[in-house]
Amino acid sequence: MLKNTVTKNNVIVAVILILLLVMMGIFVIAPLFSMLQKSMQNEAGQFVGLANFVEYFSYSSVWQSIRNTLVIGVTVTSLVGLFAFFYAYALTRSCMPFKGLFSVLGTAPILAPSLLPALSLIYILGNQGIAKELLMGHSIYGPIGITIGLTFWCFPHALMIIKTSLRTSDARLYEAAKALNTSPLKTFFIVTLPGAKYGVISALIVVFTLVVCDFSVPKVIGGSYNILATDIFKQVVGQQNFEMGAVTSVALLVPAILAFTADRWVQKKQKGLFDSRSVAYVPQANFIRDGLCFIFCSLICLVIITIIGMAIYGSLVTFWPWNTTLSLHNYNFAQFSASGWEPYFNSIKLGLLVAVFGTITIFLGAYCIEKGRCLGPLRQLLQMFAIIPMAVPGMVLGLGYIFFFNNSANPLTIIYGTLTILVINTVMHYYTVGHMTAVTALKQLPAEIEAISASLKLPQYKAFFKVTLPVCAPAILDIFVYLFVNAMTTTSAIIFLYSTDTMPASVSVLNMDEAGQTGPAAAMAVMLLITTALVKISYVGVSKLLEKTTQTWRKR
Repeated sequence: MLKNTVTKNNVIVAVILILLLVMMGIFVIAPLFSMLQKSMQNEAGQFVGLANFVEYFSYSSVWQSIRNTLVIGVTVTSLVGLFAFFYAYALTRSCMPFKGLFSVLGTAPILAPSLLPALSLIYILGNQGIAKELLMGHSIYGPIGITIGLTFWCFPHALMIIKTSLRTSDARLYEAAKALNTSPLKTFFIVTLPGAKYGVISALIVVFTLVVCDFSVPKVIGGSYNILATDIFKQVVGQQNFEMGAVTSVALLVPAILAFTADRWVQKKQKGLFDSRSVAYVPQANFIRDGLCFIFCSLICLVIITIIGMAIYGSLVTFWPWNTTLSLHNYNFAQFSASGWEPYFNSIKLGLLVAVFGTITIFLGAYCIEKGRCLGPLRQLLQMFAIIPMAVPGMVLGLGYIFFFNNSANPLTIIYGTLTILVINTVMHYYTVGHMTAVTALKQLPAEIEAISASLKLPQYKAFFKVTLPVCAPAILDIFVYLFVNAMTTTSAIIFLYSTDTMPASVSVLNMDEAGQTGPAAAMAVMLLITTALVKISYVGVSKLLEKTTQTWRKR
């Protein structure tokens, strides 16, 4: 009987594994292969090898775009790394007041679409901005605007990684340094930095990848300053030159893959830094240090509040800058677009569908990989497939979907232009982070649970619902909220795939800005910010409830 139970469990796991592998093959691998294939074809669909690449790299403007992309990438990564490190240091290594408030405000930009800081900067430093004199004659439309906008948007991503890294420092090292009369400055360089170096490097790699792959901020505030991401948009949407768009996508894929490979190496190195005997570091009060940390965090938060606040203010101004009367005029979207409020509700629908189906798919996949006891090669293959989306920029994946699904020979072409393809694309685009979260949670469960349930003749699905799901409930909630927030704010991954009936709010913001309707664009961006903020607030309440009902065993 025990053998029969185990066999049934293995069959179920095997079926799920095969289905997920087919799904990843169709919705990740096949579109990327189609994009690579398209980059080696001419307009007639004939194979031309590397001729498109030779032609593409023969243009001097292409090399200028590559240089611009690297300059922006290095500049923003350096600034974000510096600001995020000292902000995280203040949160974890000082006793300054209002640390909880600073922690919340520091991650606030992640709730907004990347278009929001660009729109806000137009109100602050644009040609009709309230503080354009601060640029001393320079224009915000170009590298300055791109750098500020992307620094704002990428800051919380680096902050979360570095803060986690600093929290895991071993207090015994600081005690040893103090016993040896090592100065605080020297302790910082020989203990703090080495202990956090892998987290810092990982954060820098993540930020660099986000910067070189984002096209929203450069599109809105970049002016004539071209980068690779905007080149893809111009080739596909502006010129309908899909072959060169595919070539540009391959060029953009190279730095993303290199950064991804480096991040994988860093994470492997980081695994062996700590052991079970490590002691968490608890900072001691220091008036000078705590005061400086408070001032630094206050200045960072002032910038964050200013950018978010200016976007909200701009959305309430009737007609900037000639009629500054506050009203809800810009929120009457039907006045500015035939779609009206429909894009906003499309985003709500998209976010919920992505969160529900994405969470179920991701968690089942992670469960089969971690708790499956059969088909080892298939589990390893699915693990590899689950990591691939992290290395693929959203625009590249979206362009691959055009080539693969907008093809009469493909029976799945029926989903092209529907909400379904937006849901699938978004789930695949953000699959990796959710997968890693689920795997981390499942690793906390003893491996003997499945064996014990089988010996008790308890079907694995019952153990799954009675033990696995309750214990992993906080992680499942994290995945759900992560997918919802990103589905609400994403632009790059779905910019090529929406139709007039499925246009999401983030794309509507871009379209309204292109039409010169900055106020309504800011209003729609603010609606996205308010929605994701409410979801985050609800998440805090629900997570506390789950901790009380499902996590009491951790306190025993």
